[in-house]
Amino acid sequence: MGFLSFMGNSKTISPEMALQIMEEHPDHVLLDVRNPDEFAWAYIEGATLLPINLLTSEASTKLPDKEAYILVYCHTGYRSAQAVKMLGKMGYNNVYDIGGIIEWPYDIVSG
Repeated sequence: MGFLSFMGNSKTISPEMALQIMEEHPDHVLLDVRNPDEFAWAYIEGATLLPINLLTSEASTKLPDKEAYILVYCHTGYRSAQAVKMLGKMGYNNVYDIGGIIEWPYDIVSG
């Protein structure tokens, strides 16, 4: 867990740190909280779509493991920051904001 040791209480991580979590925790969840139209435009490979407006009603079904590493993104980072706070209040312990897809420097899948 060395990658978390320098983070302090921050729930926002860099794309590089997100990739490290993805590699070290193959059971991670990459969560896209945008709307379906935005997801159809482009997404990060392996992402699960759960629009922020459905987060509270569908999180327990789509995200059953509250200890899983959940990496959240949206378009610019605003909704992902909100979603991280919401999930934390619901008891999810390893939730991190990776910001907006527009800042993701790696490959994305275009619709």
